[in-house]
This record gives sequence, C-alpha cells and structure tokens, in this order.
Amino acid sequence: MTRPGPRVGPTGKAAKAAKPNAPQHDKRPHEVRIVGGQWKRTRLAVADKPGLRPTPDRVRETLFNWLASLAGAGGGELPGWHCVDAFAGTGALGFEAASRGASQVLVCEQDAELVERLQKIKAKLAAEAVRIERGNGVTALERAVPGSLHLVLLDPPFETPALYEPALRAAARALRPDGAVYLEAARLWNDDELAGVGLRVFRHLKAGAVHAHLLRAAGESDVAAVEPASASASGTGPSA
Repeated sequence: MTRPGPRVGPTGKAAKAAKPNAPQHDKRPHEVRIVGGQWKRTRLAVADKPGLRPTPDRVRETLFNWLASLAGAGGGELPGWHCVDAFAGTGALGFEAASRGASQVLVCEQDAELVERLQKIKAKLAAEAVRIERGNGVTALERAVPGSLHLVLLDPPFETPALYEPALRAAARALRPDGAVYLEAARLWNDDELAGVGLRVFRHLKAGAVHAHLLRAAGESDVAAVEPASASASGTGPSA
C-alpha cells in the first residue's frame, strides 16, 4: 500500500520549514587568498561594496605564472620588481606581487573604507615593500618616472569604461621596455586599439565575464616574440 506523502500546503510542516519571507544569509565572509610567495594561502576579506570585484584566485595564479616566466627567476618570484596596483580594491593583486618578492608596490585606492582595510592588511603582513595611497591611480601612474615600472596592474571598475584609455596610456609611459601591464576588462582589447597607446596583447584568457590581458610594449623587437604566444594563449587559457 502506498502511503501519502507529507502535506505541503500552508499548514504542513514543509511550509513551516521553508519561510519565503525569511531570507537566508551566508554568514561566511567573502574572501580571496594570496596564492604564492611568502604569504601564500593568506586570506583577505572582501568588503561588501557595490562594484568591488576582486580578481579570482585562479586568474591571479595564471597571471603570476605568466609574470614569473618573464622574470626568469624561478619559484614564481618577481625579485626587485617595482609595481603599481592602480585600482586596488581588496589589494589582492598588489599584495600578491609583494608576496612574490617585488621590492616596491604602490597600492592606490580612492575609497576611504577600502584604504583603511588595505592599511590593516599591510600592518598584519608587515609588508614593508607596500605603500598605500588614497587617490587616483591614473594620476599616480602619470607621476611615475617614465620607463621605471616592471609591472602595472589595471583593474578599473567595469562601470567606468572612460578610465581605461588614460590608464593604459599612463601605464605604457611608466613601463620599462621589458615590463608588463595587466589589464582586466569586461571585453577583449585587441592589438589595433592598443597600438594607439603603445601596447599589444602578450597573453589573454577569458574567465566567466572577465577578460584578463597581459600587455607589453609594442616595439618592433616585441612583435615577433609576442605573436606566437598570444595566439596560443587566447583560446586555451584556463577559466575560473
């Protein structure tokens, strides 16, 4: 004999268990983690702020593998590198660079609450190589000595596309000939439009809605070296 199932009407136990007017909240804080270097596995809390979109762990891991191959030092290290994280947010990119041996990392952020969080992370890690600055990341890049930076990290808010071109132009000016720019965007930037700011795509991957680019100077010596790598990376990079 088949027994009837539990009542699921308004007076049944199932209705009492599922209260549609009582939203469920995830009590665990949103986090990202440093994936390599001296602070590997250190977790960084992500503030609950509109537009804050930290680079996923797997994308950062791929990015810093690319950068380590350029540094040629082994062990995923970036020894002695001078870097600017121009739109820091959580600071995950800038602190990752410092964790891997960068000697100077300027971390720029305009939001006062996020700057306070970044200062606390710096103190917790005793990150002497990191300098936190509240202000405009593009302005900071424009102040940099031309040709002085090994790495510029650009992850502007997707909601402000007007920031991209001036940020890329300022980054290209500040970059060493052997340096690199990381660009995170909602779309693919191609070589034709990047040529106007003196850069070209060296590596690219798409992870969900994010396009992650590693850019280098578009000098003649770079073109031959970059084209094969760019073609192989564009369609085969990992996704998160």
